[in-house]
Amino acid sequence: MKKINYTKNDIVKNLSQKTGFSILFSRKLINDLLNILIKNIKINGLNLKNIGTFKLIDKKERVGRNPHTMEVFVVSSRKSISFNASKKIINILN
Repeated sequence: MKKINYTKNDIVKNLSQKTGFSILFSRKLINDLLNILIKNIKINGLNLKNIGTFKLIDKKERVGRNPHTMEVFVVSSRKSISFNASKKIINILN
């Protein structure tokens, strides 16, 4: 199975084609949607009914290693997003 990269521009073009909106308006809709999602995830996580749950998690600083050179380095602490798909989405995919 080949991995296909789907960019934000692909989403904008697809939305524009399906709805008949202009590309500029579609881009504004997608950007606004992403900003709303990010803002809500930062506050207290986000639960989208029948889609899934996004959680903000803190990753601690840890020691990493380059597998080719075995060079050791420190991976800094950071925030990351965890997504758990809903049972409905999982059933559709299966």
